[in-house]
Order: sequence, then structure tokens, then C-alpha cells
Amino acid sequence: MATPVTSHVGYILKQAQHALRTRMDEHLREIGLSTAQYALLTALQEAKVASGAELARRCFVTPQTVTGLIGGLVRTGLIVRSPSRRHGRVIEARLTPDGLRLFRRARTIVYAIEREMLSDLSASERTALGQMLRVCALRLGGRSVELDEDPEAS
Repeated sequence: MATPVTSHVGYILKQAQHALRTRMDEHLREIGLSTAQYALLTALQEAKVASGAELARRCFVTPQTVTGLIGGLVRTGLIVRSPSRRHGRVIEARLTPDGLRLFRRARTIVYAIEREMLSDLSASERTALGQMLRVCALRLGGRSVELDEDPEAS
């Protein structure tokens, strides 16, 4: 007899990702952001300045999607765009002071959700989970993602 799909790791991983995304969407909406916009603000906060192509790679979305996200964030004054000093035709984005303030509020919300999600796991279990997920992503060709021991540290 075949194993039910609901007991497969891929299904459970997708279920956890969906629950996390749903909770993030609910709470970030309260401060006027989507999860995708938060991901873009996070990428910009880490990179300080980035092109649309760089942001698409960092956020795991298509260039077309990132173009729409950038447009909305420019209109709301959370990011600005300007020609690159290094590459003639490249337009780069960076956070505005308002964008940085909203990013920090959003990060506090997201880290609280993450703490809730992991609250039944010990510190060593959280570390092991992060390492196992990193191995899974690398096995399938994903980029390595560095996990902070303390997400509040940055």
C-alpha cells in the first residue's frame, strides 16, 4: 500500500511554508506590506543597494514580479532607484529612511511569528532543523542560506 501524500516530507514542508506565509501575510498586511514586499525590503536592507535582477534572485521571484514590487515600493516612498555608478545601464534600488523604519517594524513581526512557529523546539532542534533544510535546498540546487543563531541580532 502506498504511503499517504500527507506523510511525505515534501508535503509537510509545503504545509509549513503555506502556514508561515499565511500568518506573515495576515500580520504584515496590518502595516501595509505583503510578504513579497517584506522579502524585497529584507534583500535591500542586506545588500544596501541592488539591481532588479539581483533582487529577483534574492527573493526567489521572476524579474517581472520584482519590477512590479519595486514600482509599488517606489510609489509609496519606501525605496528609491537611481542609475548604477558601476554599470552604465543598470538601475539600482535602495531603502529610504521610511523604508528602513517599516522594514524594522516588519522584521519584528516576522521574527515573532518565527519564534511562535519554533516555540516547541529546543535550541539544538532549531539549529538542526535549519541545517537539515539547508542540506535539502543545496541537494536540489538551491542557494545556501545563512541562518542567524539569533534572528534579533541583525
